[in-house]
Amino acid sequence: MSELIKINLTETLFKLGEELLEPSEELLEIIERERQYNAWFVPENVLQAVQAIGKMLNRKDLEKWLPEDAGTVFTGKKVGLVLAGNIPVVGFHDVLCVLVSGHFALIKASASDSRIITYILKRLVALEPEFANRYEFTERLANFDAVMATGSNNTSRYFEYYFSKVPNIVRKNRNSMALLSGFETEEDLHKLGHDIFDYFGLGCRSVSKILVPADYDFGILFRAIESFQPIINHHKYNNNYDYNKSVYLVNQAKHLDNGFLLLKQDENIASPLAVLFYDFYKNLEDAAEKINVKKDAIQCVVSGMKLNIEVPIVSFGESQQPKLWDYADGVNTMAFLQTI
Repeated sequence: MSELIKINLTETLFKLGEELLEPSEELLEIIERERQYNAWFVPENVLQAVQAIGKMLNRKDLEKWLPEDAGTVFTGKKVGLVLAGNIPVVGFHDVLCVLVSGHFALIKASASDSRIITYILKRLVALEPEFANRYEFTERLANFDAVMATGSNNTSRYFEYYFSKVPNIVRKNRNSMALLSGFETEEDLHKLGHDIFDYFGLGCRSVSKILVPADYDFGILFRAIESFQPIINHHKYNNNYDYNKSVYLVNQAKHLDNGFLLLKQDENIASPLAVLFYDFYKNLEDAAEKINVKKDAIQCVVSGMKLNIEVPIVSFGESQQPKLWDYADGVNTMAFLQTI
């Protein structure tokens, strides 16, 4: 029989968000050590990811997002979670959705991204002890009622087979795009730099391709993102930049180069690391068609223009600042959890 327990979810999560916006010394020490486990997880990126969760957990958005019965926690189903580890704390939203839906979270975290989530959940329990018995970390999922799994296009085929007998959400590779008019301000394009370079471009919300008008002046873009030049000092990013540059030079592939980012015309969405693909569009209808035909590979589109497309549009600089209701792959996680 379901157990009903009254708690104040909004206030609990809001307090958690406040803590993450002003990290404790303990959390700052954990953040500093993350690069020992994953060289991409430099402290400034991990801190940014933690504080992005803090911003997400604001009272106004929580009140808008949480279900009407969110103050009553049900002892529900056991939901297995296979979390990605491409950028810091990327799987936290799935964990949050399971917990606030009243289910039990059986968490298989990525080896490169388990410590911060562990810390955040401990702080959640400190604020509301009821959550202590609502999650568990595991190396192997077993005895689950439903699954949410995130992986590559290759692992997704395994997930779809292995989890086919239970309700499931299986996510594959996605990337994000930007649509430019050519009339953006320097500030707009600088903000776009964050959409491109934050987390080294490793996230599914990272912009890996831009659509531009036929006469676009790439020099304007290069000047606006010049302040991101220090990214080249990261050895793994630099290795990718050097490798891709060498490939293009050897193959005599036409490309643009500003010393830390390569631009290449390509119809694909997902670009190699340190490369930004671009393509041209004739008019807004043509741009919309190019986006919609690739919608299953696109997480979001960054643009200041209004466009009739089937993927979410976000403002410049906001691709890595999703709201609580910005569900990955456009699948409403909360609605799914309410059906199991």
